Amino acid sequence: MPSDIERGEITASEIDQLVGDRIRQRRILMGLTQDQLGAALGISYQQVQKYETGANRVSAGRLYLIARRLEVNPGWFFDPMATGLNGLNIGDSNSSRNLIEFVRHFGRIDDDRIRSILLNLVRVLSEYDMSDSETSSTSTAEASTRSS
Repeated sequence: MPSDIERGEITASEIDQLVGDRIRQRRILMGLTQDQLGAALGISYQQVQKYETGANRVSAGRLYLIARRLEVNPGWFFDPMATGLNGLNIGDSNSSRNLIEFVRHFGRIDDDRIRSILLNLVRVLSEYDMSDSETSSTSTAEASTRSS
């Protein structure tokens, strides 16, 4: 199934935002600050910030240099399907940063047993969190039904 980009159903501003988000995701995944990436590229951290927010467009040459520093192909910035991040809700920048940092640190664990234990812990916690929010929304719905 073709992507929005392939179908032409996305604006230039939306592509700028996508590219900026992908720069931010990859930078954080690599453990770099905006200042460190900027220094490696010979630009200010403010310019990196503007690229990441989509406020400034990234030229083709600059995107190539960013891709080299972040160790990806330039096309990676245009394809959210390439990393499997397309199904994740990472709109909130704090959630996004936490998720990316978790993945980066998790990837550094060599012991498969520890990785398995952590994965099970996260699974149980997410199931607990989901059941807790379902319980509270059910309670709220029941309370509003009784008060009517």
